[in-house]
Amino acid sequence: IWCILFLGGWLVWSGGAAGPGAVIRIDLGTIEHAVSTVLNGSDVLQKMAEEATKKKANAKPIKGISGLKVKDLRPPVVSLMLLPGSGLFMAVLVQMTITGKSFIGKNVEMALATNLTTSSQLGQDAAGIPRFSCRNCHVTLVSVKTNLPSSMLPKVMSKFLDSTLQKVLPGLLCPAVDAVLNLVNVKFTTLTSEIPLGSAGTLQYALLNPPLTSETFIELDLKTILHQKEGKEVDLPMDQPSLASLPPKRDAATQLILSANFLSAELSILQASFNLDISNNMVGGNWEGKGMSPLCFDSPQISRVLPPSQPVVIEMREVKAPVVTITPDKSFVQLFSTADFRVSPSDSAPESLFVLDVHSDLEAQFAIAEEKLRLSLTLQSLPRVALASSSLGTFDELPLKGVLADIIHVAYVPSINRVLRGGVPLPDLLGITYRWANISGFEVGTA
Repeated sequence: IWCILFLGGWLVWSGGAAGPGAVIRIDLGTIEHAVSTVLNGSDVLQKMAEEATKKKANAKPIKGISGLKVKDLRPPVVSLMLLPGSGLFMAVLVQMTITGKSFIGKNVEMALATNLTTSSQLGQDAAGIPRFSCRNCHVTLVSVKTNLPSSMLPKVMSKFLDSTLQKVLPGLLCPAVDAVLNLVNVKFTTLTSEIPLGSAGTLQYALLNPPLTSETFIELDLKTILHQKEGKEVDLPMDQPSLASLPPKRDAATQLILSANFLSAELSILQASFNLDISNNMVGGNWEGKGMSPLCFDSPQISRVLPPSQPVVIEMREVKAPVVTITPDKSFVQLFSTADFRVSPSDSAPESLFVLDVHSDLEAQFAIAEEKLRLSLTLQSLPRVALASSSLGTFDELPLKGVLADIIHVAYVPSINRVLRGGVPLPDLLGITYRWANISGFEVGTA
């Protein structure tokens, strides 16, 4: 099932958690695939058809034919049409062969074709899950072909049609519609499953508004419910511009649209995992043997303000939620950190020399793997490096900017990227597979 994921600069809702974190537009082809999979993968129609040919206790036997049973039930042919503002119209062509014995002992075969039509309402249940419910159902006999001699056709066939097909099949095949819709509804229930985000928290999708059905797609506005590991819900950021418009719906594709607010909130769940202690020998990072040069803190810029010959540790800490900005050209993540330069004298506890406020701009690259959106960051610039506190007195911090940028590039960003490898789980419903792997700017495309 082909899906397109959009990450647009204009996909930013105001109103915090009140706006949707994601919008999914389900193409008719996706619905057809789900219904066909259910019909072909279950024995619902087979059971109903077999039941239709059984002799009922209160029904008269069919004169001249006995031992009726279903010999062959072909894969149903499904045609669907979306009903704007309502739900779904479904027509199912059911073809089967019924066999039996004639009164002269000869085998009888009747090839039947019936058209099952129904309309269903698409709504939502109390748990915020989309749900189809049947509104009406009709069964129409399309054709009957038999191997009976032509002299037997008028009376026996009339009896068969009147007493069995026209009266029994609607009552027995229409319940199959409810069974099929229930199986399709099961494919919706995975949408609201709580998904762990490693050990940092959980993510859950749910309907924000009732489903909206148009002539070409079903639109689901989704809440993205994020909880920290302590259980506290994380609100989506509220200080971004309002939504201007959604991208146009493409033909023959299901679209998933994620808001930048949601991605920002997702990163805020993970920000505690971004914290890192960086030392000259990469203590705590296990960087040795990974093709990275050791960090060096004895540059001329640093030596002016640091005590000589003392090991230095830079404690990188995130102090504010990251902000994701998405444009048609590039996507960025802003990080708001502190860099605490600390020393550990041999005869005393570690002490802070000075703390820098650091704002980092990082370019974000997106990819899809294992039904997750994965981010990879690359440092672009440090728009702000300012002295927040110092035990050494005031000094010019600007000479440290280049060295700090190297440190963040070599050690801090790779550490963050390892955290981000877990990815953002995408909505799981109707068996949709997200197969578009290349994301350029704001659109996922095929390789």
